[in-house]
Amino acid sequence: MTNLTLERGKDESLRRFHPWVFSGAIHHFDHQPEEGDLVRVLTAEGDFIAIGHWQIGSIAVRVLSFQDEPIDDDFWQRRLATALDVRKGIGVAGNPSNDTYRLCHGEGDNLPGLVVDIYGQTAVMQAHSVGMHVARFDIAKALKRVMGDGLANIYYKSETTLPFKADLGQENGFLLGGDADNVAIENGLRFHIDWIRGQKTGFFVDQRDNRSLLERYSKGRSVLNMFCYTGGFSVYALRGGARLVHSVDSSAKAVELVNANVALNFAGDPRHEAFAEDAFKYLQQMDADKYDLIILDPPAFAKHKDALRNALKGYTRLNVRAFEKIRKGGILFTFSCSQAVSKDQFRMAVFTAAAQSGRSVRILHQLHQPADHPVNIYHPEGEYLKGLVLYVE
Repeated sequence: MTNLTLERGKDESLRRFHPWVFSGAIHHFDHQPEEGDLVRVLTAEGDFIAIGHWQIGSIAVRVLSFQDEPIDDDFWQRRLATALDVRKGIGVAGNPSNDTYRLCHGEGDNLPGLVVDIYGQTAVMQAHSVGMHVARFDIAKALKRVMGDGLANIYYKSETTLPFKADLGQENGFLLGGDADNVAIENGLRFHIDWIRGQKTGFFVDQRDNRSLLERYSKGRSVLNMFCYTGGFSVYALRGGARLVHSVDSSAKAVELVNANVALNFAGDPRHEAFAEDAFKYLQQMDADKYDLIILDPPAFAKHKDALRNALKGYTRLNVRAFEKIRKGGILFTFSCSQAVSKDQFRMAVFTAAAQSGRSVRILHQLHQPADHPVNIYHPEGEYLKGLVLYVE
């Protein structure tokens, strides 16, 4: 295994257990590793400090352990078993009314570069680092051991999450099983999960708690779900007793999916209608006072720091439209899933939008990702989902 020696003084973040080594901190290797190889990280004085996956780029090493231990079958099994215990402890795993949850959340579960979502008897596994891609078969084997008979399928979906320059020739496909039912249960509601063609792993698991909160506010309200994708918020609103629910997405395929998910739970319900339209155009052209509950859950406006300024302008513009059109006494659920946007920056964008609209606005809730998307206390960058629930006078 390659030894990587740091520049003098560049071990401070690792001593605080931050799980990344940046390329500028590296002094030399004892021999050049292949991308995805395991490397032992040494201080300038030659002392062991961490072991992790090497990758070309700004984040050069993603740390798997701060102990000098083998990264073998037992290691993967122990880490995944710990992750499962956490999910059982918070009540999302082993719950008959909920078989949809995130089992592994990268740095939050001390497995940087790895995401595993569970949908019934299917695990969808995603690698965000070359090292996790190289180890995918070992991880799948450990995952099956940990989950036992409760797991029949493992679908690997990493074509769009791995660096394209790595030239890995990766393909999505089943590592285990293949004859998978794509209907999963979240809090007693059923959803089609399109892990083959859908975004992310097929469903936005991270909004589960926020969907439940929305359900409590939905009774008797006219609901607009913008950027609806699979229609999760729409289905919860219908169960919550909404008077009507309109779902909007620019993708015709998303509209088909939301209609299918509504039909799974509320077949023939006349309260729901879906529209394939641009969100900004829909908000601009819709009648004022038509809705008294609006959800704004757009895709990430900023995937990196260089896009931050335009992203904040986009969040402001979007929220201005909602503030201008929502009925007096309405409730606005507004979100950002952009990791590059901080909580304070997002809140300032929404504050600016409220001021521009001239409406009186109160914060009712400040929202975040759920407990099965944990944030490693040594890696605050893992907190990516921000949300506000606002009362608009």
